[in-house]
Amino acid sequence: MIRNTLPRLVLAALAVPMALGLASCGKKDGGGGAIGGDKIAPIAAPAGKAWSDTIAKNADGGYVMGNPNAPIKLVEYGSLSCPHCAKFAQESYDELVNQFVGSGRVSYEFRSFAIHPQDVPLTVLAQCGADEAFFPLVHQVYANFDAMNAPLGDPEVQKKAEAASSVPPPQRFVALADALGYTQFFAQRGVSTDQAKACLLNPANAQRIADNAQKYGDSGITGTPTLMVNGTKVDGTEWPEVRKALMAAGAR
Repeated sequence: MIRNTLPRLVLAALAVPMALGLASCGKKDGGGGAIGGDKIAPIAAPAGKAWSDTIAKNADGGYVMGNPNAPIKLVEYGSLSCPHCAKFAQESYDELVNQFVGSGRVSYEFRSFAIHPQDVPLTVLAQCGADEAFFPLVHQVYANFDAMNAPLGDPEVQKKAEAASSVPPPQRFVALADALGYTQFFAQRGVSTDQAKACLLNPANAQRIADNAQKYGDSGITGTPTLMVNGTKVDGTEWPEVRKALMAAGAR
């Protein structure tokens, strides 16, 4: 992630009222009740479709993959700049999508919780395309996490990111995304430079992410990733722990 001085500078410069810092990446809280239920039979998708291709947005700021009526609902509060979230995604994605979501028994909702300044342009760009592109783009961010974040240790990159503060407000997220290499990264994955610029220039997009961060923090989410199965917090942030919770809820 960007070094400690840089987030403060960029956050102040971007002038978006955000709850950044309310949550921390990888923080593990106690709590979380037992999750249990009878075994649930797989639920077939509509003819010619796969549950993993069924994507919808909701009023809570999340994107939901899978059977909208799935009896088991997995919700993740994740930061796109969080290495612990990236680790969870790298270890879980194929099995979660192909087996659990694919069975129709589990839906998977991702709520992007902006805890660092770079989460704002990352989330805006992941949401810039069609709804169906959201999960593949988030997966690409996490799958390439180390390479994507390596330049953040470069003093020249840090200077360029800091310089975003001197750009007129409507262009600041564009400048930050360009400085951190995000514009090029997403352009290579189907979000054109012009499309990215239009999304980043729209203040409503950043404000929505800010409002969601405030809402999630106010609701008691204090760490990323935070994972919930049917409203009960999973004890732990590793895929084996979440898999166990899903199976205990009936996906076995």
